[in-house]
Amino acid sequence: MPDYKSEQIRNISLIGHGGSGKTILSEGILYTAGATTRFGRIEEGNTVSDFNKDEIEKQLSINSSLLNVMWKDSTGDVRKINIIDTPGFMDFIGEVKSALRVTDTSLLLVDAFKGIEVGTEASFRYTKENENNIIILVNKLDTENSNFDETVIHIKESFGPEVAVVQFPVDQGMGFHQIVDVMRMKLLKFNLNGKGEYTEEDIPEDLKAKADEYHQAFVEAIASEDEALMEKFFETGGLSEEDLRAGIKKGMIERKLFPVFCVSAVTNVGVRPLLDFISDYTESPVDRHPSKAVKTSTEEEIEIKPDINGDPVLFIFKTMSERNVGEFSFFRVYSGKISPGLDMINASNGKPERLAQIYTMNGKDRKELSTAICGDIASVVKLKDTHTNNTLCIKSNPVVLEKISYPNPNMTLAIFPVRKGDEDKLAQSLHSFHEEDPTFIANYDPEINQSLIHGQGEIHLNTIIYRMKSKFSLEVEVKEPRIPYRETIRKSVKEIEYRHKKQTGGKGQFGHVVITIEPRERGEGFEFVNEIVGGVIPGRFIPAVEKGIIEVMSAGVLIGCKVIDVRVRLTFGSFHTVDSDEMSFKLAATQAFKKGFKDANPVILEPVYNVDIKFPEEFMGAVSGDVSSRRGKIMGMESEGRLQVLKALIPLSEMSGYSSKLRSFTQGRGTYSRSFSHYEDVPKEVETKIIADYEKQKEAESK
Repeated sequence: MPDYKSEQIRNISLIGHGGSGKTILSEGILYTAGATTRFGRIEEGNTVSDFNKDEIEKQLSINSSLLNVMWKDSTGDVRKINIIDTPGFMDFIGEVKSALRVTDTSLLLVDAFKGIEVGTEASFRYTKENENNIIILVNKLDTENSNFDETVIHIKESFGPEVAVVQFPVDQGMGFHQIVDVMRMKLLKFNLNGKGEYTEEDIPEDLKAKADEYHQAFVEAIASEDEALMEKFFETGGLSEEDLRAGIKKGMIERKLFPVFCVSAVTNVGVRPLLDFISDYTESPVDRHPSKAVKTSTEEEIEIKPDINGDPVLFIFKTMSERNVGEFSFFRVYSGKISPGLDMINASNGKPERLAQIYTMNGKDRKELSTAICGDIASVVKLKDTHTNNTLCIKSNPVVLEKISYPNPNMTLAIFPVRKGDEDKLAQSLHSFHEEDPTFIANYDPEINQSLIHGQGEIHLNTIIYRMKSKFSLEVEVKEPRIPYRETIRKSVKEIEYRHKKQTGGKGQFGHVVITIEPRERGEGFEFVNEIVGGVIPGRFIPAVEKGIIEVMSAGVLIGCKVIDVRVRLTFGSFHTVDSDEMSFKLAATQAFKKGFKDANPVILEPVYNVDIKFPEEFMGAVSGDVSSRRGKIMGMESEGRLQVLKALIPLSEMSGYSSKLRSFTQGRGTYSRSFSHYEDVPKEVETKIIADYEKQKEAESK
């Protein structure tokens, strides 16, 4: 057994917009706690959490990384603090959602100059799904133009009255090293040698009024969560230290209190008191509410309590493949305890698994564990049939924990190997990357005859392509996928006749049909109506007529795209007792449909998507202008904290390169999500170009 109990574990995630300082803060935590002997720097490529080659080259976090430190609380009791450093770019939001699923408290970093950004809002919103505790860190207070007071105003506007200041800076800007702690009413003076050490002093007279004001607001915020505390507060004008301790912990667990701290991650200022607060006030796994699950044998909904004496249950929240080791599966133990050699079952698919080595992780560095207890986060190697979002348990008590809900893809590319014969290798790599990252999806679309990759944005898909080359030695090309247009008609055409007749010297071919084609309402699909009477076409040939029409509708008439929402009535025809067969009637039906379709006012339909675009208000003109230039229709505007949300309908054909374009004209602060809405008529000038391009392509392919 480890030398700590479940009550001593703290599970923390670092979240926030890209560039807010999460990775450097994790370096400060590791260095301050003695887990490392040097303070890594992103520009030097030697941070613990950003250890992949592409992360070092691009100087940004792509994967979440599991870290851990030991730290003593105010009573001298040791805490094991598991930390998951998450990426800030929204392209990698799946990593954030996975981390939030298995951590209890989130440190939300906010840039003291840039304030609330898209990633800040998104990260906070996702914490609601898992009911994570929140600690807000105002970072980069050592930079020019940092503004703590204005940032706090914006934080309160975005996240509500639950926001309460615990610390404020004395000398923000270059040389920042002093913080007033309004909870303990002390001035903290930090050494700027990078070790994060500090001394405590009384608050100077010129800062007392401000400190008293923040202290009073902080105490009121705690008292307001509980009637008993509120009564004490009104009776005495304050709260005891014991009441404050209980109130802080209760308020954070119930998400009624979001304390605000000051840090400079680069200079390691503010990290030690932050670790003290985490150790003293954040919830342990045993304080956490039970987890929802389903008992697979009965489909009964149950709760899994965080009990070290319960049946072992663990949840895989991340999968990572390492060349010389194999697949690492990162997990949290939700009940019981586990050890290497334990036989378990993957309740998600019914496959048995035996646990091999178990590791506690610091980035890529791992240390073997003899036991992982309830509430701990660790990794295991070489599971055979288990991946992200799977639950492992013992065979006698099969349960499945609630899965992580990942966002839909926002970008699609067609992909194909450069070298012939690499098709199998491509399929293998696509499967492997999806197992590691469920927000990456790959499929083959027979309608457009292309292999497609789907992701959260350009950076996301470019990262996958980069890793294909480095991991699988696979050269690929990508391009915009063909648009899955649809064809349909606007008017009815009756008495369309086609006679298929062919004599070859022996048995000939004969099929004769008369059909009517009619438009249907959008979404009603295809309907075939057999109106033959008197046996003019024998019943055995009727299915061949329907099959011929279905085949030509699948292949398209105008531009080779699927025909939808059409009714075909078979009204008349004739047959030959010797020469008629199923093929003859199938061919006759095909030609009759093509002939009638072109006279029925045919139109091309294009897929239109719902697009929600989030951005700071100052970019309104650029965003709305770009939507209009893409034939988009603005459907409305909403506010989300300090961000604007523009809702639009945009044709899929106009969304090429949108991810990078949006990023460029919002200075990297805009994001979007999209989902299919409907098909609608292509404008005539666009339709003419689509048909011309199709004819040109057919001509080129025939040469």
